[in-house]
Amino acid sequence: MACFSLPDGRRTNRSTGTSDKKEAQRIANQFEDASTQGQAKKMTESRARKTIADIFALSNQEVLPSSNIKEFFESWLKRKLLEAGENTHSRYKTVVDQLTKYLGNRAALDITHLNAKEISGFREDISKRVSPGTVNISLKILRSALNQAKRDGLTDVNEAERVTLLKIRKRPGRKAFTELQLKRILKVANDEWRGMILFGIYTGLRLGDIASLTWRNIDLIQNEISLTTTKTGREQVLPLAKPLVRLLEKIPAGDDPEAPLFQSAFDSKQKNQNTSMISKQFHKILVAAKLADKRTHQKRGEGRSATRAPSVLSFHSLRHTATSMLKNAGVSDSVTMDIIGHESAAVSKNYTHIDNETKRKALDKLPDITE
Repeated sequence: MACFSLPDGRRTNRSTGTSDKKEAQRIANQFEDASTQGQAKKMTESRARKTIADIFALSNQEVLPSSNIKEFFESWLKRKLLEAGENTHSRYKTVVDQLTKYLGNRAALDITHLNAKEISGFREDISKRVSPGTVNISLKILRSALNQAKRDGLTDVNEAERVTLLKIRKRPGRKAFTELQLKRILKVANDEWRGMILFGIYTGLRLGDIASLTWRNIDLIQNEISLTTTKTGREQVLPLAKPLVRLLEKIPAGDDPEAPLFQSAFDSKQKNQNTSMISKQFHKILVAAKLADKRTHQKRGEGRSATRAPSVLSFHSLRHTATSMLKNAGVSDSVTMDIIGHESAAVSKNYTHIDNETKRKALDKLPDITE
């Protein structure tokens, strides 16, 4: 036991956690030095942490884990670089950068200072600029990071879990295109966009995956496309529907298997690391086809920082279109989900493999939009 006087003069006893007399004496001396500094009003936060760290090291023969807020999140991002996809990691970094900017000089404080009040303030700050859904994603990212801090012994409580998510009003879901609408879109689209739209219709692939396609993904002997999807990391091999085979036969392949199928979209995705600019281009096609209104930031006088409701029709609607067309053609749910790339309990439970011939017959049932 260490016996010493507190800064207010009261005598107290503290366990040193050891039966070794020399070790106990050294720990007791640390307690007494800290108390003396407190009595002289010289005990700053940094000195207090150093004293605690010294006592911890003496008692446990190891260094007390510690980290300031900025250092911890930078370290967490490095870990996630190995675990998460490129787009996911970019989203994590955006949230961390926003939090660091919001905290300002407070980001240099120890991670234990990041409490529910600070996180609530951050939530309110970003809610002025982004949608409730994006705010909630940011909070979930912070919860994940602070769970790691808790596992590392840096904190006892995940303060982000004490901050509630925002309520989200239900908005109209994205719709599928009708056959007439698709023909209107194809009529106003240029050659590259016609190709991308047809890929969306007959594969159900997401815009980012289509923009990233190269000739290495295409097998014109087997009439198949193979790729690993960006969002889910799922390996997919899909038969090429006849309209896609005719399309690809018209595009000069060249000698480079790494050459993109859709050069402009590929370059835009590589430059911006996302599909935002390509999505805007597709919206302009919808406007030209008279299926969407021209976007303006002056409509409600809210400025460019205002959040915007998602469009009912977008490129993602082509996934819904492909699903609807397959179901309307009488294709089973499990085969439809396998083609579109949806994960489902039914597929996992009842099918270890849906062969390509089954998928080819399903795709052959789809109407030819190009006729």
